[in-house]
Amino acid sequence: MADAPRHNLPAEPNRFVGRDRDIDDLCGMFEETRVVTLCGVGGIGKTRLALRLASRLAPAFADGAWLVELAEITRPEGVLHQLAEVFRLEREPGRSMLDTLVSRLADAECLLVLDNCEHLIEPAAEVAATLLASCPGVKILATSREALRIAGELIWHVPPLDLPGDDPAEADSVRLFLSRARAAGTHLGGDALPDVARLCRALDGLPLALELAAARTRMLSPGQIADRIDDRFALLTSGDRTAPARQRTLAAAVEWSHDLLSGAEKTLLRRLSVLAGGFDLDLVERVCAEPPLTETDVITLLGALVDKSLVVCDEGRGRFRLLETIRHFAAERLADSDEQRQVRDLHLRVLCKLQEKAFEAEFVAPGLTWQERLAAHNGSRERLDDQRAALEWALRSGQVAMGLRLCIRSSGLLSMGGGSGEIVGWMERLLAQDLPLVPTELVALAKGYLSYGLLARDELSGGLAAALEGVAGMAGDPFLLAASHAVAAGALLRMGRPEEAAEHAGEALTVARAHRDLLNQVSALVELSIDALRRGRPREAQRHAEEAHAAATGHGHPWSLAMACSHLGLVAELRGDLESADEHYEAAIDWLRAIGNLGELAECLARTGRLAAIRGDFGAARQRLGEALSVARHCGLRQPMTRCLIALSTLAESQGDYEGAVLASAAAATLRESMGQKPGSVRADELLSRAKTKLGEGRTTSLWSRGRVTPPGEVAAVVLEGRADEPLAPGHVPGHAAGHVQVEAVRLSLLTAREQEIAGLLTRGLSNKAIAEELVISPATVARHIANIMEKLGYTSRAQIAVWAADHGMPSA
Repeated sequence: MADAPRHNLPAEPNRFVGRDRDIDDLCGMFEETRVVTLCGVGGIGKTRLALRLASRLAPAFADGAWLVELAEITRPEGVLHQLAEVFRLEREPGRSMLDTLVSRLADAECLLVLDNCEHLIEPAAEVAATLLASCPGVKILATSREALRIAGELIWHVPPLDLPGDDPAEADSVRLFLSRARAAGTHLGGDALPDVARLCRALDGLPLALELAAARTRMLSPGQIADRIDDRFALLTSGDRTAPARQRTLAAAVEWSHDLLSGAEKTLLRRLSVLAGGFDLDLVERVCAEPPLTETDVITLLGALVDKSLVVCDEGRGRFRLLETIRHFAAERLADSDEQRQVRDLHLRVLCKLQEKAFEAEFVAPGLTWQERLAAHNGSRERLDDQRAALEWALRSGQVAMGLRLCIRSSGLLSMGGGSGEIVGWMERLLAQDLPLVPTELVALAKGYLSYGLLARDELSGGLAAALEGVAGMAGDPFLLAASHAVAAGALLRMGRPEEAAEHAGEALTVARAHRDLLNQVSALVELSIDALRRGRPREAQRHAEEAHAAATGHGHPWSLAMACSHLGLVAELRGDLESADEHYEAAIDWLRAIGNLGELAECLARTGRLAAIRGDFGAARQRLGEALSVARHCGLRQPMTRCLIALSTLAESQGDYEGAVLASAAAATLRESMGQKPGSVRADELLSRAKTKLGEGRTTSLWSRGRVTPPGEVAAVVLEGRADEPLAPGHVPGHAAGHVQVEAVRLSLLTAREQEIAGLLTRGLSNKAIAEELVISPATVARHIANIMEKLGYTSRAQIAVWAADHGMPSA
């Protein structure tokens, strides 16, 4: 074969993008093995990767590299016929074609590329095994949606292209999209990157989907494509006419894989589509093991779907997931079946049971360790996407009571573990439905749970109102009754109504102690300690704080431990024991990092920064306050930003920067006022008095007025950097450098006029229904606009949008 052509590999139709590390790794593997199978779902880029790899490897083979295309072959004997055609073999009388092929390749040194084996997996495996056993110089590179399962085979699961991170332009998925868009005649600038990144994430970095989407840029912008991507199978249909039929549309690529499944495998796949996030075997068995499938069937079938690249397995964690494109396809098949309601109803019921069990373990059950509480908490957060999907179904199907049951047992949708207080949106939507058939006790419980979410979002009056409604109507759930009293106490304290707060804190403590509820004892004791501090009773405050810490230690929830440690720090700080205060705050920070509670983490970081400033360690103070600001901006809540500004005011004054101290204090006053608190404080009044002595009354008044109207984020940035003497204009885009200003300007330009209008209204804490009434549009339209804003700005909560809108001076009326 030395004089024969060295290969039959086709020329690449366009530029190959990415996968450099994959190719390097695979080339190295062929030094150690003779057969590698590239496995992956349709459209993942197996063929393209195999051809690029073969072209790299071909020079190492004396007799070249040979592509054997099997996609169009329909009969088992066609595998040998196709090989015979590649090597121009003739049938010999009395001899099998396999023997002829073995004879031809016995002394050859070549690479065979068997492309698209999945529909002929058994004959392809038989031929490959025979060639490897009889032809020592032959190596095989196969592509298939499942493995050949022959001796010596190394299976390589082809991953999607890298998704965009901090620098979207560096991601392979983005580079591929931009390259194919240019080929289609569309040149996209840097302002399109956020939408391109959003699109790449929505398409899971699936190369075929990205190429089809890029072809659409002749008519639609990346943002328009991304907005329509839920209808991906209708949208992504304009493939290359010269490509195989299965690669001309996204639907055809997935259909090709689906058609190769057994009936039972198809049933499991469509049922899996209701599992919105990652899932484990237990959840699959609970939701999908209904007739005609048994639990034993499910285990076997799930393994088969993993083998066929339709389910992705995270082997290190025992968890699974569907690529979003596969999930959409399977969901369409479920909708076309007669079992959609049955499967989705079961999913909702299963989630309710799992969350009730997790809630009990995380908060109520006695005698658990903090590790066990944290495991229950993390389990709840791992099911967040499923909870969201189940709640959407509850709303669509009118199962309000089931939706409320799920909500009141979901810690993951609250802020306690670092969430965004997302529970508020779900509760508001559910409580806006027809409630005559919903038990009044359940509505009261929902109001009590809602109150915590509202308080966590700094909506004090709304949180108080919901807590009082809950307290008035609930009787059968002492845990939520005590929690509602504690929320009312917290809201009232921040609103400057301490006598009423102490009454509710006392009620919370009484109910919690009667039912041995240590978690709510912690909350109540902290509120009573704060009230004692207000009344000038430090010993009583210390006693309550120590009792709270003992209760938190007995309960073991990281959040309760963080709350108790943080409050011990505050009591120590106020009595002048800064060293002890710092130790308590640091302990709280460790617990808050463990559960990812960003709001309270930012507050604790700010407190440690303030202590460092008081001690004169200005470098440490800036470092801690810089981190606190970053976390506060990310979580988008007003109270953490207020705490940062108060600490920055202390830092500035400690360094003699009275301009910065006044600006920060004024901005903090504005935030307090926006949350329904009194804007002034004894500390602020004393600062103004000192500043007037140093700067004069006119200059101090001017700075205070300026701080009151300048976006808080900008004030924080300039004070932290010691630039308080620079002129600031109200509504000015905050930034540390020109580049950041440009990025923020781009982000602002991404929003339509209507989206900017809605962002501004969110600063008033309005619900979707209230915004809809103000703008004369439907609540569903408001929800879609808010989802678009979150996607464009990279946020996950309404509160983050509200802070961002306030920082940019967007009108709220």
